[in-house]
Amino acid sequence: MQADKVLNVTGLSCPLPVVRSKKAIDEMVSGQVLEIHATDKGAVKDIPAWAKSAGHVLLKQTEEEGVYKFWVQKG
Repeated sequence: MQADKVLNVTGLSCPLPVVRSKKAIDEMVSGQVLEIHATDKGAVKDIPAWAKSAGHVLLKQTEEEGVYKFWVQKG
């Protein structure tokens, strides 16, 4: 999946992945896609919940070798 911006928050613990994701997506325009890479297991629940509550769309979510990847389209 093609992303307009990639955010690497691996190694960071809750709430930093969500805080940094919010800051990154705030700098983007509606319709653009932010790809987020995280290692905190809490991100599996936190990123989708944040995206939904903020009016964004979680397009895809995967896990590869302990790295959780999310593609969020700005609403």
